[in-house]
Amino acid sequence: MKKSQNPSAIRSRQEISNALLKLMQEHPYAEISVKQIIMETSLARKTFYLIFRSKDDVLESILDGFIGEYTEALSKENLEPLSVIFSFCDKHKDSLSLMHKNKMLYLLLLRLNTFLPEYSKTEDMSSNPFAKLMGELEPDYLIAFNVGAIWNVLFKWVDRGMVDSLDSIQETLKEYLKRISI
Repeated sequence: MKKSQNPSAIRSRQEISNALLKLMQEHPYAEISVKQIIMETSLARKTFYLIFRSKDDVLESILDGFIGEYTEALSKENLEPLSVIFSFCDKHKDSLSLMHKNKMLYLLLLRLNTFLPEYSKTEDMSSNPFAKLMGELEPDYLIAFNVGAIWNVLFKWVDRGMVDSLDSIQETLKEYLKRISI
């Protein structure tokens, strides 16, 4: 994916991403073609290929957008990370549901596992939530532990149809963490 900051390219990238998400509501991801994506937009085929290499590239861009929004919220909001995670997931219920329907939620986990360790090293330490939580402890394993644990909880929530209150899930997790702390 080519990351131009040109306003026209940004709009085109968003239009293509929205088209893919719309098509995923109607068709399995595996059956969607680049041609279908382009037909859902007002853009030319050439424009698609100026921005993306493939539909997988579009999906990666969508996931990276989610991760970017999530990490921005983590560093800007003065909330505990668990609250930010659950708020983010509540906001993106529809997209998470689409990913689940297409058996692709694991792709978000893979992107998080790649992105978050790097993010934890480069983010301004004064606003880095990982630095605040982990202090001098080894971050790579702790990030993997946290992402894996939270990810499985969120996957269970999506798998159960997102009917459970995120507040109640969060409270359950907090109570459990209290019980296992030494």
